[in-house]
Amino acid sequence: MLNLRLLVLVQGLFLSKLALLMLIPVVAGWYFDDHSSFDFLLATAATATIGGLLAAVARFRPAPLNASMRPRDMFLLTTLIWLVMALAASLPLVLVEHISLTDAFFETISGLTTTGSTVLSDLSNHPPAILLWRSLLQWAGGIGFIVMGVGILPYLNVGGMKLYQTESSDWSDKQVPHLKHYTRLLFTAYSLLTLACAVCYLLAGMSWFDAINHALTTLSTGGYSTSDQSMAAFPPACHWVGSLFMFIGGIPLLIFVQSLRRKSWRPWHDEQVFGYAKLVLASTLALTLFLVLSQQQHWLDALRLALFNTISVITTTGFALTDYSAWGHFAMMLFFILTFCGGCSGSTAGGIKIFRLQVAWRIMIRHLKRQIHPHGTFVSRFNQRVLNDEIVTSVLTLLFLFVFTIVVLALALALMGLDTMTALTGAVTAVCNVGPGLGDTIGPAGNFASLPDLAKWALGVGMLAGRLEITTMVILLLPKFWK
Repeated sequence: MLNLRLLVLVQGLFLSKLALLMLIPVVAGWYFDDHSSFDFLLATAATATIGGLLAAVARFRPAPLNASMRPRDMFLLTTLIWLVMALAASLPLVLVEHISLTDAFFETISGLTTTGSTVLSDLSNHPPAILLWRSLLQWAGGIGFIVMGVGILPYLNVGGMKLYQTESSDWSDKQVPHLKHYTRLLFTAYSLLTLACAVCYLLAGMSWFDAINHALTTLSTGGYSTSDQSMAAFPPACHWVGSLFMFIGGIPLLIFVQSLRRKSWRPWHDEQVFGYAKLVLASTLALTLFLVLSQQQHWLDALRLALFNTISVITTTGFALTDYSAWGHFAMMLFFILTFCGGCSGSTAGGIKIFRLQVAWRIMIRHLKRQIHPHGTFVSRFNQRVLNDEIVTSVLTLLFLFVFTIVVLALALALMGLDTMTALTGAVTAVCNVGPGLGDTIGPAGNFASLPDLAKWALGVGMLAGRLEITTMVILLLPKFWK
């Protein structure tokens, strides 16, 4: 049986935390006098009330509360938290912007999953409190996924995440202080990096409000901006800063924490980080050369455009600097392929993740060697750890589910009347949590406002599935889960 009381209690506690986060836009609305403070206060009160009632109902029943969590509880809890938080976070958008629940949910689920797809336009004329709220959602979603990736997904053995356990996968009471300790360290490192990013943006020429918003959405690899032009509205110096901190956002945050604890900086000793850096470097050099030769651009401008857009796509940030779909077929195909890759596991980036591609490559090489030497013994390793059958099966299962989910979503979008380019790239960008797709409608120069409501809900489900590593949601669809 599911521990429903504990599930209700945790939902209530998370809603209470969300209500506290809503107080920040309340202050911003008052400071900018944008007439949104009262609506944000209403949303805060409603969220806090619902959260408090859920927590009270779960706590004050006569029977004692069972605080133990099993895998079944964790699978359901992980999905419900993100879904309920997205619905509650939609309330300020409905009250302030007077948009439909569909558009509000799409915007918030895109924010919390750090996807960056948007239905809003003419951003400079929106209340500053709303712009800040969108940025805060992405920042909170980024640290939320890091904590989930470090503490929950390894325990559930989702997609080979056991390779990234902090110390143990034992989800017993003795491990709770351990997880809390790592959570505090991760939050501190995440906050300090965000602050450093904001200061660098400020020095590069952004206003303090733009610097704060873009710092929140850069390190979280989210991609929300305060301008319809995205990063193209700011000086070239900001593009270099964005490239640096997007790249950092694609590195496992746990590496920064462990480096500080050991007082030694050795990220390149991690095979995943090294592979991630090589992919960024190779793609950037290829695109730079392509822009210089085919577009006749100055090499420094070509390098800036290639580096920024490459990192933006690989880390699934989705910041737009230019409409790269106009660069030609080679660039479009390269960006489409890079959309699938994602950053490192344990980072804020979405996508398949670099380590799974590396594991799949090692499995392929081992299989080919066995074809040549059928009786040979070949051991595959990753970061000096043997890739056992459990990890290999988990990785391959997720890769299949990843592609299968994109196929199903793309077919569903096509049935809703979307053209082939929009349906395919929309499905890919949702599941990979990238943001913009390709084409005139949802490309880097467009947005998702014109899509049918049903398509927006479908894409929202795709974003959530991609953020939760697919398996977490798919398991809930199995009849055996509910027996």
